[in-house]
Amino acid sequence: MRLLSLTTVAETLRMAAPYACAAVAGVWAERAGVIQIGLEAVLLSSAFASVATAIASGSMVLGVIAGIATGVALSALHAYLVDKTRIDAVVSGIAWNLLAYSASRLALRALYDSASNSPSIEGFRFGPTGNEGWQVLLRVLCDPVNWLALLAIVASPVILERTRLGLRIRAVGENPTAARAAGIDVGRTRLAALAISGAIGALGGVHLAFDQHRFESGMSAGRGFIALAAVVLSGWLPGRAALACIAFAFLEALQFVLQDIGQASKAVTLAQILPYAAALVALGVGVGRRSAPGGLGRHAEG
Repeated sequence: MRLLSLTTVAETLRMAAPYACAAVAGVWAERAGVIQIGLEAVLLSSAFASVATAIASGSMVLGVIAGIATGVALSALHAYLVDKTRIDAVVSGIAWNLLAYSASRLALRALYDSASNSPSIEGFRFGPTGNEGWQVLLRVLCDPVNWLALLAIVASPVILERTRLGLRIRAVGENPTAARAAGIDVGRTRLAALAISGAIGALGGVHLAFDQHRFESGMSAGRGFIALAAVVLSGWLPGRAALACIAFAFLEALQFVLQDIGQASKAVTLAQILPYAAALVALGVGVGRRSAPGGLGRHAEG
């Protein structure tokens, strides 16, 4: 079947990176007890910063670094507002999402005299050219941003479950009051977790922009919210969250495959809403759901 071709595999892997990075970023934040619905903001702001820096400097590597730094800064500010000023995490996340959307449009207009997209960038062009399935797959496998994302995703469960930092993050996320009584600096631990969260989520934004070879207004297109659904579905486990995102990416990839094989426009339109519909259905029936971290949304008392 054409739907299970190399093209489908390649498109699924290509589209999975932003979803998976955002979902794993959400796991890091919420395992530390900080509600993070600002994943859209992380994707958008890091995507814009990476493209703007790449255009200004001519260096794609500097663009990646700028994107990651932006994601870290935004997430760290979210942690500070929630932990130090006691702003509600949901309100903070919504505010960051709105700010990222409006500020990126304003910056596009100011820098490039456009409210829709930036000038094109080179990005990372490794592997063969062409649109055959094996050619697309090789380009995906040769993309250094994909490898950085894969490294972050694979390392996350190891760090969270088998290191001292991971133990502290999980302790703070389960019971911040008890963690503080045990001598753990709750604020500093949450700040570290959110910084890591921002770096991983930023890789998704960088991938999104570099894959399109430009920044487009609102290009995150709800991926952060689908990633948040994957966090819940996975039971706040990074590996499972990434796998759920691959499933969502497969559903998104179907629209391109259907276009390629000349299916009717109604079928393509239906395929466009499948990831969102699947996320809602899965959340509704409670697939893979388990209890959230005990300290999620709570501050240390005393």
